[in-house]
Amino acid sequence: MTKNPIHPKKLLLSKWTAVTPENKEKHFMVIKVIEPQVEGGPVEQVVIEAVMSKRQKTIQWRSLTNGLEWKQGWV
Repeated sequence: MTKNPIHPKKLLLSKWTAVTPENKEKHFMVIKVIEPQVEGGPVEQVVIEAVMSKRQKTIQWRSLTNGLEWKQGWV
């Protein structure tokens, strides 16, 4: 499995391309890093927004490291 190296603190405003687009949504940007409920805890989720439709969804940030699902940047 291919892994995208990424650190959660560098996710905000990062750009991603879905390997298998759904609803013609291919390019996404991380618009929000959801802070953990426990102060100092690990970041687990981010909000991504589709560039064309502006549709937003919350995902586990670690899914972005899966190179079979996501490519870093807009490809």
